[in-house]
Amino acid sequence: MTLQSSVFSLDQKAMDHIERKFREKQRIAAARAQELFGIFQQKLTEEETWALKFLFAYMPVNDLADYDGSLFLSHVRQTLDIRGRVPWGERVPDHLFLHFVLPYRVNTENIEDSRGILYSELAARTSHLSMADAILETNYWCHEKANYTGSDLRTVSPLTMMRTARGRCGEESTLAVAALRSIGIPARQVYTPRWAHCDDNHAWVEAWADGRWHYIGACEPEARLNQGWFSPPARRAMLINTRIFANYSGPEDITLADEWFTEINLLEGYAPARTITVHVKDGQGRPALGAEVFFELYNMAEFYPIAALPTNEQGKASFKTGFGDLMVRAVKDGIWAEKKIAAADGERFELVLDQAGQPSGTADFDMVPPPELPGEAADPLTEEMILRHNRRLEEGTEIRSRYEQTFMDEEQAVELAEAAGLSRERVWDVLRKARGNSREIAAFLRERSSQYGEYPLRLLESMNEKDLTDTFRPALDDHLIGSLAQRDELPEDLFNRYILCPRVLYEMIKPYKRFFQDLFTEEEARSFREDPMALACMLDSEWEIREDLPNLRGKGNPVGSFQLKKGDRVSLDILFVAICRSLGIPSRLHPSEQKPQFWMGGSWQDAMFTQGCKLQTKKKDNGTLRLLPDAELRTESPAPSYSENFTFGRLENGSYKTLSYPYGKSDGFEQPFEVEEGSYRMTSGIRLKDGTVRVRFTYFTVRAGEQTDCRLTFREPMLDIPVLGTMNRNSALLTGNGTVKTLGELIGMSGAIVAWLEPEREPTKHLIREISELAEPLTELGAPIVLVVGESEWSASFDPASYPWLPSNAVFVRDSDYASLPGFISEPSASEAGFPHLFVLDGQDQIRYTASGYKIGTGKEALQILTSIRQQPAERSDKQ
Repeated sequence: MTLQSSVFSLDQKAMDHIERKFREKQRIAAARAQELFGIFQQKLTEEETWALKFLFAYMPVNDLADYDGSLFLSHVRQTLDIRGRVPWGERVPDHLFLHFVLPYRVNTENIEDSRGILYSELAARTSHLSMADAILETNYWCHEKANYTGSDLRTVSPLTMMRTARGRCGEESTLAVAALRSIGIPARQVYTPRWAHCDDNHAWVEAWADGRWHYIGACEPEARLNQGWFSPPARRAMLINTRIFANYSGPEDITLADEWFTEINLLEGYAPARTITVHVKDGQGRPALGAEVFFELYNMAEFYPIAALPTNEQGKASFKTGFGDLMVRAVKDGIWAEKKIAAADGERFELVLDQAGQPSGTADFDMVPPPELPGEAADPLTEEMILRHNRRLEEGTEIRSRYEQTFMDEEQAVELAEAAGLSRERVWDVLRKARGNSREIAAFLRERSSQYGEYPLRLLESMNEKDLTDTFRPALDDHLIGSLAQRDELPEDLFNRYILCPRVLYEMIKPYKRFFQDLFTEEEARSFREDPMALACMLDSEWEIREDLPNLRGKGNPVGSFQLKKGDRVSLDILFVAICRSLGIPSRLHPSEQKPQFWMGGSWQDAMFTQGCKLQTKKKDNGTLRLLPDAELRTESPAPSYSENFTFGRLENGSYKTLSYPYGKSDGFEQPFEVEEGSYRMTSGIRLKDGTVRVRFTYFTVRAGEQTDCRLTFREPMLDIPVLGTMNRNSALLTGNGTVKTLGELIGMSGAIVAWLEPEREPTKHLIREISELAEPLTELGAPIVLVVGESEWSASFDPASYPWLPSNAVFVRDSDYASLPGFISEPSASEAGFPHLFVLDGQDQIRYTASGYKIGTGKEALQILTSIRQQPAERSDKQ
């Protein structure tokens, strides 16, 4: 074929580059050549050919394993056709089209042929609009389809989001980006990997219209672009970025130019930023070429690397970040150096690689986030715009609520359970979680329970809640029927969790048991059952490790990965577990170490992959770690909560690897931890109201066969409980049964929590979740919790019964246009932060604590303040 520079405005150099990478992917995926590249034997236009080559050139290895070329050809043809149909198609430059319209993947979602489906939903609604208005209209559509709920780390597809009508922010933004691209508008998912001022992270969307990028909150429409509840938090971010599946040259700042992807830094569009340069030297003072520099942020009680960059020939690594504190760690060949830096203090920092082991004792320091800053003043919205926007929000909520009413209800679940001879409560629990997929799950139970009794239900209960929304009968049948041959050979719990269960980590659940059972002869299967390490050795010798996109590690489908014989290390571990379970060998990834294990001889054994296995299978000896409480027993010290106020990390090759335990694990004092021998660091932290964290490192060593005691201590918090104002007790509010009560009647005379909410918005959902998780201590405290919802919000399908896990002393009330909200909330910065607005009151109606907008941890702070002022009212009052 003669190469021409006219295709997508690509010059000869760019086309040569794509062609070279395409040939490399053909080599990598040679084992699936026909399934992937057979489409090029069809009659293709020049645009189709180069669009396909562009996608394949930068395609993640897992996608080469899991999908066929026909899917990508369908996607390309629909995308090119849509570009010719939409009114702005010719106005989108080719480089934006290639990087932000053509891509089929947004995040780590399962790939489906959805572009045409989304276009058919949006074309008529947007074709007569400007690009900017089409972006707003698309987000109203997204609001009709889904709203926010917290969930696990697996990202569901846009079609699953539409089926289930809810998802976390990473899934909402995946849906919005896919929707915008489906009508030819360049769009990208942007995110802060971790916040600096509070725990957690957030993702949203940028979309391009007529020469400029704009931002929106996915599935959370505003009346205009560049507005969202996350605007104030974003001004305190240390990094806002996105990943592009290409060698992208800007014009945005480039954080990392990898062989297969590019990470761009968008922070300057949201927050003050500066570029810091870290100069790394070796022990002799020479520049350390190729050292890895981790820029780490305290979040969820660990130091999380928001960026990891290699040093250049001068030993330098540069990173654009916000004006807050970072921990910078440099590592090369297991030798390391670490320094806490404040970006506000300078632009150049030096680290000398001189540490091989770890320090001893403890180390205390503060991590200070960037300061709160006011936003740029915007022209006020007209009353007509506000009314129209509110009407659209209510209409969208009603559309979504009507769809949710089509899900199977409890009465239908009971009917199914009785017909199948199953537990009513258990069947309803499964169908409730399945939401828009409930009829598929019900059909599976109906068809299979008559033959297999309770096992179909046990299979469903072994899966994660999210799995029930996008797993279908072929996969369920495969895992059910492919497991039952071993049901009488193993204890029930072992069988249910480690044979029957299809879930290994966060991969998409697909059929694989029948495939692997048919793949091996009975003699081979028997030899693997007798010695699972033989299976590990087989995989080890045949598998080529390829680490390409970090966020797609461990997302490979076991069948595709096996056929391709290439992939990342975690996908190999998952493959090992999948084959073991298929052959009747109980297997798992270790709960905290995430290493593959098999059950043999009454205990879990490690599968030791060594790349060229020579039966080097000696398991590392473990020790026992016992956590001890603070000897001083300070009342201000929080209860232990893993990933919330403490974590453990083991030193490996110069970096600390955080051990994976369930979030909020609180039985550390009663239940010892079994951990590998090695050097450890415990990180504990108390976050103050301004976002500063008082951090403590505690260093210790675990030896094989021994118990190590480690005392969990926290630095004393600087607890400040000023008087901020007085609440008006006479505000009239409407209770759920229609009775009018004053705020004073609701809060009593001994302290209370009062919060004004917007139930549809993510910040309010976070606060309600936190209060629900604290139901036991809040109920025990006995203070009234008054949750105030505006009249318009209440009418938009709001149902207090949807929050059954709130404390028993919590009550919802209505407020006409939020008229009872204290007046000072109309002033910056609370007005810009938006809802929820939470207040802690003492017995004299004095406001002792307030928080507005998105702030993870508000619930616990409110509990701590209220507990203090109720326990020591006289002392606290004297100090004012």
